[in-house]
Amino acid sequence: MSDPNDLQAFLDEAWQHLSRGVADSRAPARYPTFATVSPDGKPEARTVALRAASRSANVLEVHTDIATAKVTALNHNPHVEFHIWIPRANLQIRVAATVEIVTGPNVAGQWARVPAASRVSYGTRPEPGTPISDVFAYEKPADQDRFAVLRCHLKKIDLVHLGARHRRASFISENAWTGLWLAP
Repeated sequence: MSDPNDLQAFLDEAWQHLSRGVADSRAPARYPTFATVSPDGKPEARTVALRAASRSANVLEVHTDIATAKVTALNHNPHVEFHIWIPRANLQIRVAATVEIVTGPNVAGQWARVPAASRVSYGTRPEPGTPISDVFAYEKPADQDRFAVLRCHLKKIDLVHLGARHRRASFISENAWTGLWLAP
């Protein structure tokens, strides 16, 4: 970044990483940590694959099996956070969002783009998290009825650059993403 004082350039950099995460499976933003709150109020974090990033729509998307604990948590509380660490840029990206769970005919286009070998991630039997008798006592049939898109509507982006002089900024959707510098 040429001007370390340019808030919009800082936000642009974050969006470049998010977009790269969708396009390149080796990019650090491809596999963010996705945090939810369980129905009993406990934090839950897991790694997900970033499948879409739209700055114009303020949306990030991930895919999941509708039978997972994350969907149960989201049905109880739709607020989530993503955490992404970009090592070479020394950049932490935190994104707060509200999730819309989309299934059925509304996700037929996304399902059509899921490679056949990856479709087995949607339909595990018994359902994910169920105790099993041994390590391989499950099946992984592809089941389009279990496929869901988590459309994450962005509310806040918090950026921290850990360079020689740390920088931190917060951007919120309600403020047209104008940004505000914060003490790191």
